[in-house]
Amino acid sequence: MTRAVAIVPLTPAAFAPFGDVIDCTGEPDKIINQGLCGRFHDRARLDFADGRAGISLFRAQPRSLPLRLDMMERHPEGSQAFIPMTMAAFLVVVAEDAGNTPGHPRAFLTAPGQAVNFHRGTWHGVLTPLSEPGLFAVVDRIGDGPNLEEHWFDTPYLVELAQENNSSTGLG
Repeated sequence: MTRAVAIVPLTPAAFAPFGDVIDCTGEPDKIINQGLCGRFHDRARLDFADGRAGISLFRAQPRSLPLRLDMMERHPEGSQAFIPMTMAAFLVVVAEDAGNTPGHPRAFLTAPGQAVNFHRGTWHGVLTPLSEPGLFAVVDRIGDGPNLEEHWFDTPYLVELAQENNSSTGLG
């Protein structure tokens, strides 16, 4: 038996309780490099209890939909940004904290070019690319001590595209 979670498009307003959407929407904050580059400035709030920011590269195997969600994790000591190195969409699953366990999950499908930054302590699913090569730059805390909590659900969730999104995403 599973419980359903509908995937919806990722928007800054819907994602705000969990973190930041990183993208190049709107007008650049500054024009730099002899007028040839728009800078979209300070798009994510990096937050570390101790340690320092580090940049790592992740290569994750693509997943398929619907996705069986049986575990979520969080990082209490630092925020974590996932920046795709291709223009492929990926799945983002998050949940509000419900007494040190994840509440009901919410699922978002990124648009090409969008990245996310999870606020420190945000429950989230594992990195979930939906196509090859699954290559991401990750900015997160590098430091001593544990920074990972996992929660395994007694009853898993089934994460699937919402009916109205099937035709517009090309994934349905």
